[in-house]
Amino acid sequence: MGKTQFDIIIIGTGIGGGTMARELAATGKSILIVERGDFIPKEKENWDPVEVVEKGRYRAKEKWLDKDDNSFAPFTHYAVGGNSKVYGAAAFRLREKDFQKYMTPAGISPAWPLSYTDYKPYYDEAEKYMLVHGIRNEDPTEPPAPAFPYPPIPVEPFTKELFENVKATGIRAYPIPMAVKLTEDSNVQDAPMVLGNFDGFPDPTESKSDAHILGIRPALKQNKVNLITNAFVYKLETNAAGNEVTTVCVEKNGEKIFYKACIVIIAAGAINSAALLLRSASAMHPDGLGNHNGLVGTNYMSHINGCMIGFTPDKLNDASFQKYFCIGDYYWGDKEYSFPMGEIQLMGKNDPATYTWNPPTVFQGKDADYIARHAIDFWLTAEDVPKINNRVLLTNDGNIKLVYHREENNVASFEQLKSRLKNIMASVGKIDKQLEQIIWGGYDLGISGVSHQCGTLKFGTDATTSVLDINCRLHKVQNVFVADASFFPSCGAYNPSLTIAANAFRVAAFIKSIL
Repeated sequence: MGKTQFDIIIIGTGIGGGTMARELAATGKSILIVERGDFIPKEKENWDPVEVVEKGRYRAKEKWLDKDDNSFAPFTHYAVGGNSKVYGAAAFRLREKDFQKYMTPAGISPAWPLSYTDYKPYYDEAEKYMLVHGIRNEDPTEPPAPAFPYPPIPVEPFTKELFENVKATGIRAYPIPMAVKLTEDSNVQDAPMVLGNFDGFPDPTESKSDAHILGIRPALKQNKVNLITNAFVYKLETNAAGNEVTTVCVEKNGEKIFYKACIVIIAAGAINSAALLLRSASAMHPDGLGNHNGLVGTNYMSHINGCMIGFTPDKLNDASFQKYFCIGDYYWGDKEYSFPMGEIQLMGKNDPATYTWNPPTVFQGKDADYIARHAIDFWLTAEDVPKINNRVLLTNDGNIKLVYHREENNVASFEQLKSRLKNIMASVGKIDKQLEQIIWGGYDLGISGVSHQCGTLKFGTDATTSVLDINCRLHKVQNVFVADASFFPSCGAYNPSLTIAANAFRVAAFIKSIL
């Protein structure tokens, strides 16, 4: 492709970049979308847990450093569609209070410069765009919103029984809002879509509402929109005054290409977006582009996440999808613990190696399939509180160093959430005698679990305390916007994808107003 001058360049194709591309494509402006990865091929290995989970077939082939300079492989994906190609498609709105200031055991969760009311119309738009399936008014913390575009996804008998028994204990469980496209949604007669391997897996059926399918593909139908893959943006260069980016420096197949644009939109993910700005240091920006206050890369968050597996010797779990309901009753605490705790979801089934790694004694010697059919998999999420010493840095050779102090964060609330799940299932065991005996196992995510990365370029109204203004534009560079979760001042405890999309709609509307 010989053209090097564009009206808009979008760096990254995840939820933020994909949504932005689709929204701006209709303006008729010339747009270049730059993706450092390639398309994930449709192949039988898409659903192979050994290939996908254990071998990391589609994950980034690079190593980062932790705070102690230990090397680790990040759970991230460079591909058209970004991490949304393998996300779990849970599409939650943040709650009204999430936008306000409140206290956690790990410190203050700061207020956003905008409120839920400001975001509501964009959430409405994002749910339609992402084809979200769900039901309103089941969760006590849910903010006001119109009905979901589609009803909840179909539920399997085992999960339906568990759902009803959990609710019978007094818990207000509700179907997870799922961003999926099902054949049942249309009026044409066709075979129903049965979801299978999902969380962490590419979806060759294209039922998952990912950024490639919903954003990039429609954008490319416009004549003035181009996509370049396997292209790494290593630096942004500015004019002499330092207040406008003039050149996007790209390396593709060993060749360096220099693109010009009037507007640059960064959507490479919170970690890589911060790294790009740090790499773009210059005489006018000696500590990194937009880093006049030293905040670029700070306040990194990724949620306190983990899986709890309830091994059930007496109960058979024959659900193939399982991921159906969420428990938000403890999101803002309870009578025994006044701090916010977070939320609990059923998740997709774990990979075979997880079940056979260290199973309870009663299951030792059994194969992975047998153990999986005697297990219920839950995903727990507590808020990750922003702290300035949790940050993205660059080593002298340009490698990413992720400094993260999990032990100093909101682990106490996460542990409380674990105990609440055990209490719920103990109550369920009084209803379903086959669940009286549950042996608990599982794992907590470490530093490599960066799927919910956010917060490294927070937005705000004060240029001394934030990196971006309220339109997600760099305070000191007038033509650079950010469209991923970097802008989050805090992260709540719900999956960030819908909020990223909603914010992209909001920022795209502003950009269209100034074109």
